[in-house]
Amino acid sequence: MQDLNAAVRLRFKELDNSAPLKGNVKRWERFLSLANLSGEDIDLEQLLSRAKIASEILTSDDAKLAEELLQEAESAIRSKVDFLKDDTDLSVHEAFLRRVARRSPRRSRIKLFTTNYDLCFEMAARRSGFIVVDGFAFGSNAIFDPIQFSYDVVRRSSGDEKSDFIENLFHIHKLHGSIDWELSKKDGRISKVPGTTSPLLIYPVSTKYEMALSQPYIEMMGSLQASVRLNNTTLIVVGFGFNDKHIAEPILAAIRANLSLNLMIIDPSLAGTRSEALRRTNSYLATISELVEKGDGRITLVAAKFEEVIPFIPDIIAETELERHSERLRQIGQNG
Repeated sequence: MQDLNAAVRLRFKELDNSAPLKGNVKRWERFLSLANLSGEDIDLEQLLSRAKIASEILTSDDAKLAEELLQEAESAIRSKVDFLKDDTDLSVHEAFLRRVARRSPRRSRIKLFTTNYDLCFEMAARRSGFIVVDGFAFGSNAIFDPIQFSYDVVRRSSGDEKSDFIENLFHIHKLHGSIDWELSKKDGRISKVPGTTSPLLIYPVSTKYEMALSQPYIEMMGSLQASVRLNNTTLIVVGFGFNDKHIAEPILAAIRANLSLNLMIIDPSLAGTRSEALRRTNSYLATISELVEKGDGRITLVAAKFEEVIPFIPDIIAETELERHSERLRQIGQNG
């Protein structure tokens, strides 16, 4: 969240230089004032939430300015997460998919739940020869339809009646939206529109809990809740700080109710932290840490970064011919 906070500050500073406000008032300070906040260590979610309220209840001029600054802040957030280029290094994401999503087609498909808006896993999948099921129909005019999550992809040779499920396929559920989703005001349908200037996102504001109960987010959340309740399920949590109640609550409920659930939480901030200290900052992590301290063998806490733990995940499925072919073509393209 700190990088998004910095992105908003930078956007306001650039606007202060190019188009100063009346009286040369600084936008960041004015934004804080309208949200009735002060200080340096500002929580972005709290700031945006209060600014949204201010835009609805203040007098006309202040309300208009609060709305304008809020829109600029959201624009800065969108720009910050729309960073992918053709040469962006996604080797960590690709390695993760090869180790986790590449499994026997006889087993259930991996489900990847993310609160990130970016397209890192989608691009990593494309580079590595994976098929992504994301709730959108295949084709140029991709419309969101949750029935897509119940479909699968098979391989059928010409003249052969036998069908084989392909190996490299996984599901991705974007719990807070994506930078290439767009909501049609005309018919209410959600489409994939690369480069859209009005992506369908749940911004870090307090109303995100209400938004999570609308389409398409409610479908994603329903899948998460159902998945963590399945028998013999393993949930790996990376980079999620358990600060979103609508996501943390289903996970904690599953820990309490599903005795066959295995949970691994990977976060560098867990180093040397006990439940007493966590309770002052995050009650969910404190409860989970306390279960570990009391001997709950289902839960593992790993103090590490995402890229540090990837090499320790076993790569147990042999590389497919399709993967080898994709890698050869990519190397030819890089050398050409």
